[in-house]
Amino acid sequence: MLWQVITCHGNANKGDIMADNKKLIAEGKTVLGIEFGSTRIKAVLTDLEHNPIASGSHTWENRLDNGIWTYTLDDIWGGLQDCYQDLSKDVEKQYGEKLVKVGAMGFSAMMHGYMAFDKNDTLLVPFRTWRNTITGEAAEKLTKLLDFNIPQRWSISHLYQAILNGEDHVKDITFFTTLAGYIHWQMTGEKVLGVGDASGMFPIDSATCNYNAAMLDKFDELIADKNFAWKLRDILPKSLPAGAAAGTLTAEGAKKLDPTGTLQAGIPVCPPEGDAGTGMVATNSVAERTGNISAGTSVFSMVVLEHDLNKVHPELDLVTTPSGEAVAMVHCNNCTSDLNAWVGLFREFAKATGNDIDDNTLYGTLYRNAIENGDANCGGLLAYNYFSGESITGFDEGRPLFVRRPDDKFNLANFMRTHLYTALGALKAGNDILLKEEGVKVDYFYGQGGFFKTKGVGDRVMAAALNAPIKLMETAGEGGPWGQAILAAYMLQKEDGETLKDYLTNKVFKSGNVQTQEPVAEDVKGFDEFMKDYNAGLSIERAAVDSLK
Repeated sequence: MLWQVITCHGNANKGDIMADNKKLIAEGKTVLGIEFGSTRIKAVLTDLEHNPIASGSHTWENRLDNGIWTYTLDDIWGGLQDCYQDLSKDVEKQYGEKLVKVGAMGFSAMMHGYMAFDKNDTLLVPFRTWRNTITGEAAEKLTKLLDFNIPQRWSISHLYQAILNGEDHVKDITFFTTLAGYIHWQMTGEKVLGVGDASGMFPIDSATCNYNAAMLDKFDELIADKNFAWKLRDILPKSLPAGAAAGTLTAEGAKKLDPTGTLQAGIPVCPPEGDAGTGMVATNSVAERTGNISAGTSVFSMVVLEHDLNKVHPELDLVTTPSGEAVAMVHCNNCTSDLNAWVGLFREFAKATGNDIDDNTLYGTLYRNAIENGDANCGGLLAYNYFSGESITGFDEGRPLFVRRPDDKFNLANFMRTHLYTALGALKAGNDILLKEEGVKVDYFYGQGGFFKTKGVGDRVMAAALNAPIKLMETAGEGGPWGQAILAAYMLQKEDGETLKDYLTNKVFKSGNVQTQEPVAEDVKGFDEFMKDYNAGLSIERAAVDSLK
């Protein structure tokens, strides 16, 4: 361990904590994690005991450009710099210190997607995010070729689809990566990726924490007739496990992050990870039979596997933890967007009546009413939250939809409960395959994300959907950037031979307030009844997609 930790928040008073933090900041004995989420870029600064001491954020939205969901380079860099400046202001406001140096740092982002560059480091086509469902042909052919589920959002699907489309830029590729890999490269000059994020580009061999060599060969054989100047293993970023050194912040990188020139170069940077990996870390879910769920704009669940699955399932992704263990993921493109849109409608109504209600009150009132007064099966009401396609249920496009029978129990509580349920409909469909069909065992799921913000609602609905205990931690509210800061701290402070699992158990989560929601039998039965309509009504969603262009 490089430094002796001088803070202990357990018994210290606020004045002592602030003084200790001020000293740590001045001496650069802090850790920084920054994550690019779907709707927000967030930075978290921690002490060496992993306590968050400052934060910053920037709100952004992806854009649909010529049929492609993307963020521009200006979006990326402007957002990162604004987020970092927001953090710097928070540090200076709280502690009267400028953020000049930190002990270690790391970057994480939404997994998958496609950023391809030529020999001059020029981005060849606009960033294609995970949200795009335009690679169906490639994903299907690669899944069959490799006997391994390759989802549409994976980077290799985007690359192969570009080849199938005959896109001219492919011949010029010298490097392609994810958003986190791109940021790390620009910060350090290193073309590397954490193994968890790498596992969303191409299948990983957990024994080596590297790309599956046999599958790499199969892909190169598949495209041999194209006579490209590159081989796949040569244009992928190097895969690194958690704890590995992944470069240092260069002077150019420091200037890109902090245009004021205050931040110093030379800071150690840990391997960049995907949001799935940071979610596992932030919820202490890297051991076998543990699971975690991140529920916000999109939703995914992950279970660390004890053994291989019996067969390939297109609904289940096989990725890894940041230290390389095999994980089954159920990933859904849609979660809270439609739910938030309906709450926004009620906000408009309240404002029109002269009542400007704050979000906590608005969401809390609607959500609690849904749980307290709604029927467990939503009274027969049905909705689909498909803002975009949903591969688990076979959709390349989506149309948000609400439908009911004339004699269903239509009231506010059931209406909101329906939208809470449908936010998890595709997630439940995928997990029914994993937990029921494959018989995978999971002791509990840790939850994080905006879906869980109203206590006693999101966790109760999730427990009903998965028929498993849902645990929420106070620290999990910090989410991905906190998880990335922990990974940076692990790189900086780990003992010889200390695994990530042991580090998390013994040094990060040795104490803390955990709230557990057990499944309520009536809710579980009601959710199963709702899913019968959900599955039967997919033809209605299909008709909406086909009819409303």
